[in-house]
Amino acid sequence: MEKIFQNKIALVTGSGRGIGRAIALHFAQHGADVIINFFRNRAPAEETAREVEKLGRRALLVKADVGDLDDLNRLFDETENKFGGLDIFIHNAASGYNRPALEQKPKGWDWTMNINARALLFAAQRATPLMEKRGGGKIVSISSPGSTRVLPDYVVVGASKAALESLTRYLGVELISKGINVNAVSPGVVETDALNHFASMGNQDAILQNFIAQVPAGRLITPEEVAEVVAFLCTPAASMIVGQTIAIDGGYTLPISK
Repeated sequence: MEKIFQNKIALVTGSGRGIGRAIALHFAQHGADVIINFFRNRAPAEETAREVEKLGRRALLVKADVGDLDDLNRLFDETENKFGGLDIFIHNAASGYNRPALEQKPKGWDWTMNINARALLFAAQRATPLMEKRGGGKIVSISSPGSTRVLPDYVVVGASKAALESLTRYLGVELISKGINVNAVSPGVVETDALNHFASMGNQDAILQNFIAQVPAGRLITPEEVAEVVAFLCTPAASMIVGQTIAIDGGYTLPISK
């Protein structure tokens, strides 16, 4: 396998499970050392770190709530102490309180915005000097169709993802002169443990088939497919892609109705 990220240093937030894990392992498979971040679930994050090390790459495991600025700064402090610099930052960690707009609480707004959007801005401030040490870098965030489409009970998550995409544009323009590309990807319905957990609360097969029926491509997106696109945005081939949000949804968001 070609080691296109040989000796690169990649920090992936929320990388114990799901999309984040797939991204972390993809970078490791292609030669990168990886900082694995988690907040609540240590065991899967430890497993991801072990998988990175099995691939012959270095792994640093850091527990940090990226929505807390002290924790976020500690995450970058530990990255700098261990590796001295950074090439790739993937803002994948996300959370949210799903409630109707008229039932949403200030705590839910603050929690969701801090993790999903604010963390990108202040992580970029910390990542930039570490990337400049190494001649430039790549920042990619994971967004959601809810940034522009209206999903049930998704008001604060949707608003946070819209803010994330706006930050991606502003950071993209400001940082490209420093050799740092900033972009985002917006996956549709991804086949993860979280989706399976959601489906398990009802008729699992019927719920999953309903999701699939809404995707023109006829199937769900895999975490590995998201990782492939994220990784492409971190290659020299994507050097002129600046401030964009790339949809990975099999056509899910295009039809008006079925």
